[in-house]
Amino acid sequence: MSLPLEPYTVIDLTRARSGPTCVRQLADMGAEVIQISAREDTEGDFVRRGFDSLNLHRNKRSLTLDLKSPRGVDIIKRLAAKADVVVENFRPDVKHRLGIDYETLSKINPRLIYASISGFGQTGPYRDRPGYDQIAQGMGVSCR
Repeated sequence: MSLPLEPYTVIDLTRARSGPTCVRQLADMGAEVIQISAREDTEGDFVRRGFDSLNLHRNKRSLTLDLKSPRGVDIIKRLAAKADVVVENFRPDVKHRLGIDYETLSKINPRLIYASISGFGQTGPYRDRPGYDQIAQGMGVSCR
């Protein structure tokens, strides 16, 4: 039995809960997913090492890169050139600083679908803030 997303390749540049969960759904539907972990995440990111790592990252291949190095960014660009989808959940300033934003990658691959997950959106006064569940809950309580 073939799965509906088998012909597609997804580059997973996500971290924390929302991104890996989103991309896991694509992997479960058959997409070839290449999860990119930042080198510094391999020591400090409990989710990638912890009890639910197998659940969050099932059906994915993984690659660890130094995203702050030109070589690491070059590898992402080479992968994006052949991929169908990139999913990331960086703050807007981070992806631009690294040179892996939509404008840059779409020049390499014009058919690329680029999905951004963020807590506060890509524009607006809070765009550069990280967005996690606990932050949203705290802001919700303070707005009452």
